Formats: sequence, structure tokens, C-alpha cells
Amino acid sequence: MSSAPAAVGRVLPTMNEDGSRRWIRPKPAHGKFFVRRQATAYGLMLVFFLIPYLRMNGKPLVLLNLPRREFTLFGTTFLPTDTLLLMLLMMTIVITIFLLTALFGRVWCGWGCPQTVYMEFLFRPIERWIEGGRSGSLMLDARGWRGHLAVRRLAKYAVYGVLALFLAHTFLAYFVGVEQLAVWVRRSPVEHPTSFAIIALVSGAIMFDFTYFREQTCLVACPYGRWQSALLDRQSLVVAYDYKRGEPRKKGKLRAEPAGDCIDCGACVITCPTGIDIRDGLQMECIHCTQCADACDAIMDKVGKPRGLIRYSSSAALAGERVKRLRPRVVLYPAALTLTLGGFVFALSTKAPAEVTLLRGMGEPYTIEADGRVANQLRVKIANRSNADHKYTIEVQPVAGANVVVPVNPLPVATGRTETTPLFILLPVDAFHEGERRVALMISDGAGYRETLTYRLVGPEREEHRDHDGGHR
Repeated sequence: MSSAPAAVGRVLPTMNEDGSRRWIRPKPAHGKFFVRRQATAYGLMLVFFLIPYLRMNGKPLVLLNLPRREFTLFGTTFLPTDTLLLMLLMMTIVITIFLLTALFGRVWCGWGCPQTVYMEFLFRPIERWIEGGRSGSLMLDARGWRGHLAVRRLAKYAVYGVLALFLAHTFLAYFVGVEQLAVWVRRSPVEHPTSFAIIALVSGAIMFDFTYFREQTCLVACPYGRWQSALLDRQSLVVAYDYKRGEPRKKGKLRAEPAGDCIDCGACVITCPTGIDIRDGLQMECIHCTQCADACDAIMDKVGKPRGLIRYSSSAALAGERVKRLRPRVVLYPAALTLTLGGFVFALSTKAPAEVTLLRGMGEPYTIEADGRVANQLRVKIANRSNADHKYTIEVQPVAGANVVVPVNPLPVATGRTETTPLFILLPVDAFHEGERRVALMISDGAGYRETLTYRLVGPEREEHRDHDGGHR
């Protein structure tokens, strides 16, 4: 009976031959790209931490109020009824990512993705500092489960826990606002169990991600790497190894024979945060972080070879093909982006400062009062979309014998809020024709906004009214 085949070498970057987890402990390469990415990463972190505290037009810069279904972006509040605006905004974001990928490869993954930013420039630096660099981490890994109970590693977990709590609270501020978050922090969890549970879950997810799951978020959970086969072409800019220049790779005394510039030192593999070998070509696991390029440039300096053995290039350029700056996707993506972004800006600039909805009152469609007049009950719903509080005056077009009753008029509505008031219109029976009458309602805020809406009132037909001796219809 034949035995199961044994794996030769690593099956996956994060898996050993026996199927166990291979922990990635990359050694950072401090080159020109690393310095630029570091500045970008800390700038993005600062923006993430500050946004909940910033305000624009008297509103939070970003507030995603899910319970009230209100989304404030850059001082503008969007409601669920803004379907077109939200659709255009999401399409603009997606097409922008597609365009950047077509031009610059996975620049988002390597330079702007929160997973990469926090993993490589916050959690891993702390890990190296506490555990004694890459060698210290590898020694703890070699001890198996006992290594996770070492004092240094437990201290790292404690620091990670504090960071997870801070990031979770900052993340929650995007959904409830810093004012409400401050109230919850000062109160007992018993008084707000739901929000406390959310904080605990988010903190636990962050802790799990950056302590255990780590680079597997990019390799397993994120679909972006699997999209790249459709988003990239041979002209797209990628981080690549110059095979023609580097091969055949030789090391040590073997370099006396004809050899390429690659000395097979493995520095590009040791520094890779996903554990791949860039010399194997473009791979799904590559996040284009340029760490291999920085590591290789340092080695080339030491051996007296020109830099750029691993560099930003395109598959076509490395193969000696003609570089095409203008190609279909570089034309189609900007055209689509212009349409969606232009449509979003136009729809946003022409959006009315208020949204008025007329609803029929609850109960019977109309009633006949004791004096014979027909009463219709409406509900006027006003959403204040402007950046200031307003009082909305509700008027009905003049109709002979009509009487209009509005309990609150003008109706005060705070910015970003929605208020509803009942409206009663009493008309003589003669005002109705074939059981209906259309009236015009004018709503104004005294600050330039004015809108007229037409509404169909219902009432009895004339012959029906002649047989009617009063009471309710």
C-alpha cells in the first residue's frame, strides 16, 4: 500500500512541509521606498485618528450614523433616499481603485491599505522591539507553544491589547461621534451593554488579526489579489525581478562562472512580509510593498552592481517589448471615472436644501365635519438637508371656503434632522369634482428655499353627498 506523497519544500508561504503554520518574521529593509512608505503610513494613521474630531460646516467631517441611517461625509449629510448619490460615490471609489491598479499595480495594498499600514508600521515594529528583532522572534517560535508564554511575548500581547482597544474606540467614533463615545467611556458598561459588546468584539477582532491572522488577511481573506489577473495587464507597473539581468543566479565561489547579477543571497525573501520569492514572477501574494527592491538595492551596492535588479517596471518592459502608455483600459477607466465623478458632483450641487414628503393621514381618507365641510388629514415630513437650522412655513393655495390647520407652523427642523407635522385641510363639498380636489402646498424656510407640491385631496361625490345626512364617510 503506497503512502501519501510528502511535500518537498514549502507548499505555501505560510505553511511548512508538515502542514503547520510558518510564522513570517520579515527583516525590514530601510531603503528609499521604505522611508516613503513609512511617511505615508504615519500620515494615514494621523488622519485616521484625527478625522472623528474634525468638523466641517458645523458637522463631523465623517459620521456614519447607522441607527438613524444618516451618513455625513465632508460636512454633507446623505440619507437613504440619496440612492443616486451613494451609488455614484461608490462607483467613483471602485473605478478609481481599478484605474490606479491598471497604472501602478497594487499600490493600494503596499502603500495605503490599513492592514499593511498598521501591520508593518505599528504592530511589527513593536514586536521587533519587545522580542529582540527577527532573531528573537524566531527563537521564540522554535520553542513552540512555550514560546507564546514567554515573558517578552506576553508583554507584546499586553501592548497589542491596549492598541486594539484604542483602535476599536477610534473606529467606533466614526459611527457614534466622539461626544457620545466620551459619554460611554465614562459610564459603566452595564448602562450601555450593546455598545460595550461592540467595542469588545471589534477589539477582539483587531487583536486576532494582528496577533494571529496577520499576513493571511491579504493571502486568504482579501479578494484583491485574486482580482489582479483581471485588473492588471502586461503594461501595468508592478514590482518585478529582472530575470534577464539576474539569471543565472550564483553565489560564493560559483560566481567565477558566467552568472547574472543575482547572488542568490535570499535578502528579498527574508524581508518579504508575505514570505514569497519575488524571483518566481508576479504572484497573488505579492502586495507590492517594495521591501524586496530596497533589500536588493542594498546588496547591489555592496557587490558593486547597479541598482534596480528588483524594481518598479512592467512585464512588457522586462521582456523587451514596446511600452504602451495609451491602451484601452487607461482610456476607458478615466472616461468612466469622469462620468461617475461628474455625475456625483452635479447631483450634489443641484440637491435641494430640504426634502419634503407628503403622506396621507392615518385612518379614514376623509371625514365630514358637523358644518358639512370635508376634512382631509395629511402629514408633512421635512428633512433639513442644509447646514443650518431652519423654520419651515407651510401654506396652501387660496381656495374659497378653505380652512387650513397646522399645529406647528412654522415647523422648526434642525440641520440634518427630519420632523413631521400633521396638516388638516377643510373644504366645502362643492370644491370637489368627482370625489377629488387638487391643491398646491408651498413650503419655504425664509432663507431662499421654496418648493410647491401638488396633492390630491379626496371627498364625497355630489350625488353621494345629497343622500348623506352627516357623520363620517
